[in-house]
Amino acid sequence: MKDQEVKFQSDCILVSKTDIKGHIIYANEAFISISGYSEKELLGKPHNIVRHEQMPKVIFKLLWDCIQKGKEMNAYFMNKTKRGSFYWVYANTTASRDSNGNIIAFHSTRTQPEKDTLNQIKPLYETLLSLEVTGGLDASEKYMNNLLKEKGVTYEEFILSI
Repeated sequence: MKDQEVKFQSDCILVSKTDIKGHIIYANEAFISISGYSEKELLGKPHNIVRHEQMPKVIFKLLWDCIQKGKEMNAYFMNKTKRGSFYWVYANTTASRDSNGNIIAFHSTRTQPEKDTLNQIKPLYETLLSLEVTGGLDASEKYMNNLLKEKGVTYEEFILSI
């Protein structure tokens, strides 16, 4: 099962919530099931427990830069199961706030992405990952910023246009 893609139903929604440091404080049954971890194994752990090593770090940097400002972020992620298989998700991540407007947690809902969209995302992620291997995070961030500038869009606009 290692290195095999795991798919889930198109109407299935994976949900998790983290504290402000990214530690899981809630996971729904769908997320628990697809990840292969038990609820006990997930709660309190950094969300990167499901991070696949083939995901470019720059996407996580974009995510954290955005959500820590209280903005909503949509992105595609390749996650890894406990057994080493992988699954792709289209994630919407938002900040949860207290009554004073302070960010107290982050909430993410994830759905199965469309195959056509992944066919556009995968080559970009491969390029970003390759740049990170040879030139570090700065190299992939520069590439991503230049791509967005060239297209005249924000990251959010880029993702929504795919």
